[in-house]
Amino acid sequence: MRARLTAAAIALTTVIGAALGSGTAAAVPVAPALPFPVPPAIPEFDQDFYLPSPATYVDKAPGELIAARRVHLAALSVIPINVDAWQISFRSTNTRGEPIPAVATVLKPKGPAKPGPSKLVSWQSAEDSTALYCAPSYALQQASIPGALTGSADSAYEVLQITSLIGAGWSVVIPDHQGPESAFAAGPLAGRITLDAIRGARDFSPLGLKRDLRVGLMGYSGGAIATGWAAELHESYAPELPIVGAAEGGVPADIRAMVDLANNNAASGLILAGIIGVSREYPELERFLRRHLNPLGKALLASKNPLCLTYQSALAPFLNIKGLVNLPGDPLDYPTPRKVLGQLKMGANVPDFPMFVYQSNPDWVAPVGPVNELVRTYCADPDASVRYVRDHFSEHVSLAIEGFAPAIVWMRDRLDGKPTGVGCTTADQGSMSLDPKTWRAFVNLVGNNLALLINQELGNPPRLP
Repeated sequence: MRARLTAAAIALTTVIGAALGSGTAAAVPVAPALPFPVPPAIPEFDQDFYLPSPATYVDKAPGELIAARRVHLAALSVIPINVDAWQISFRSTNTRGEPIPAVATVLKPKGPAKPGPSKLVSWQSAEDSTALYCAPSYALQQASIPGALTGSADSAYEVLQITSLIGAGWSVVIPDHQGPESAFAAGPLAGRITLDAIRGARDFSPLGLKRDLRVGLMGYSGGAIATGWAAELHESYAPELPIVGAAEGGVPADIRAMVDLANNNAASGLILAGIIGVSREYPELERFLRRHLNPLGKALLASKNPLCLTYQSALAPFLNIKGLVNLPGDPLDYPTPRKVLGQLKMGANVPDFPMFVYQSNPDWVAPVGPVNELVRTYCADPDASVRYVRDHFSEHVSLAIEGFAPAIVWMRDRLDGKPTGVGCTTADQGSMSLDPKTWRAFVNLVGNNLALLINQELGNPPRLP
């Protein structure tokens, strides 16, 4: 059984974390929002906020705020979202233990916080890109270049799910979890940035979060990379954060298995983008690729470097990824790729809070086998709490939609303090959408987006005249 912190140690780290966090937000001025219709600068041209001088953050603690500004959010860049919203930048930590800057979007229902415990959901988008302009912090802003043009499909369209989180009355933090180098699929990095974004949101006074905070993690596909790693790193990296549960679906539990499945398959373009992203965080893999890729491989890496999800997927499907490497045998068996991809495999640490994992059995992007293995690994620990659902009538894309309502129902119970108990359950379902317990959440999803269209305040009941 894995080593656990004692209750006394957890209490001590919580007190210390609260003491360190208090007062940091007061020292960070909040810049006003841009007047509409002035468009926000894309991150590559907004380096003072996204890529500040190391002198501004190198001496800060992980999660400590660097800067903040109010922003206007919009669905599909056009339809205003009637919430209070800000961007925060904060100090985080890369895979080599070095300080880096990171950015997140924080939002809440308009007006003062509701009575009762503060509830914060960290939503990890499936950014799946190799450029900063694909990040959710940019894609969610009003007057940003629409995702239909940039190709940042998930960062743009997931707002239709984020509305349900706000509609439930919760605060939300959305980290740019790929970091300043857009290191897509570099899981440990994404996990640290996610946890530090929660620290930053907790200490950002305009958000109004109280010390009786409860935090949930949610993410699908590329967002599940950040969610899963944040769950596994919580106990060692940010044990003071009061995370009460994590819901993840379409889980990329083993990047090597995803490369094996994508080779000569429809997802090869997307998975090749993941290889590029990982090489940005692991220089030894970048050197390996530069040394051994054939001319076609080098041309593809150059052309895919600045692209968002849609174009990544569309460029080079059904590609022989392994054939781009001029080496005999399987290139993933060579020491450098084997070592790096091995470090990206989930399951090294068992999350110390309840997990809800859902997966399409015929998933053609993130194979179900490694997810089965991940759940077995977690559940070998007698203290683990995991609910695992395999959906048999979906595939990778459709489960992102039909799995959301069950995930938010499960998360609501965790944020409300309902216990799950210790132990694991596995359920095989035809379709998760057929569970009557989740239908109200589907109705709320539609209702929140209808409210969005008429500019109603999300998360607050209509005011009577």
